Amino acid sequence: MSRDDVGVRLISCVFALILISPELAVSQTPLVRKTTIFREVDGHQIFADVYRPEGDAILPVIVWIHGGGLIMGHREGIQPQIRALAEEKGYALVSIDYRLAPETKLPELISDIEAAFVWLAGAGAKEFHLDPNRIVVAGGSAGGYLTLVTGYRVTPKPKALVSLYGYGDLIGDWYSTPSPHPRHNFQQVSREDAEKQTDGTIVSDARHRKGNGGMIYLYYRQHGIWPEQVSGFSREEIAEKIAPYEPVRNVTLEFPPTLLIHGTSDTDVPYEESTMMVDEFRKHGVPHILKPIDNGEHGFGGGDPEQIEQAFQTMREFIIKHLEGA
Repeated sequence: MSRDDVGVRLISCVFALILISPELAVSQTPLVRKTTIFREVDGHQIFADVYRPEGDAILPVIVWIHGGGLIMGHREGIQPQIRALAEEKGYALVSIDYRLAPETKLPELISDIEAAFVWLAGAGAKEFHLDPNRIVVAGGSAGGYLTLVTGYRVTPKPKALVSLYGYGDLIGDWYSTPSPHPRHNFQQVSREDAEKQTDGTIVSDARHRKGNGGMIYLYYRQHGIWPEQVSGFSREEIAEKIAPYEPVRNVTLEFPPTLLIHGTSDTDVPYEESTMMVDEFRKHGVPHILKPIDNGEHGFGGGDPEQIEQAFQTMREFIIKHLEGA
């Protein structure tokens, strides 16, 4: 298997999209996309795509955060059901990039997410006629993790969050020990091959990386070193230093209402990552819904189609409630 095949196979696993209902193809409110720069750091420009109907009405916003292990992905990888909902209801949809690991470490990466919301509340709201007081954030996998991060680190605070197979814990055994799962071991990656995939150039869109981010991710999972390599913290200090970036350790009563959808047989991000968040939500009285997809893998593959469809219907109703409710 070639290196390109490795990347294609991994990305297909990470970004598996399941069972799009026929109505998703129907666009009731055509959205116009504009690409804009929301942040520049040391000459590196970070982009967002803003989708909205024509006109200057002030609109509620769905913010989409892509996944990819914080190493792969880009702003065009939007969950189809999210875009379909924006089209159906005439919402604005903002999909953001952020600087990717390992070239950028976790604290700086999170600062991009924080900066995106500062921009949304200021220049972005003004230019694109957005309502910063009506924002729902959604994301999948690592984007689900970053969605949960917005629950306690950004201003303005989102009205609600939707985490698709995301996680709130960064140093559990699932990430800190070698993965036993076939999805991470279909080809062994050497340290040399992993290091060849980056020359250190900052990227915030994986399509611009000169190497294959999929191989970097595989190497980290095969050796249980993702937390250290992505955060930049040593194993001796990581438990203390990474805590501010772990949603499961930062839930309070002020955390936004949250919907979690997760496959019970997920071998990339364990289902228990969502149940851990639920435990914290219950402890602190945070409104939440957990929709398990029985036997669903990462991206819900192998799950019951009817159950998946029902979960996405719950997502639709949840977002509408929090963007249009009083």
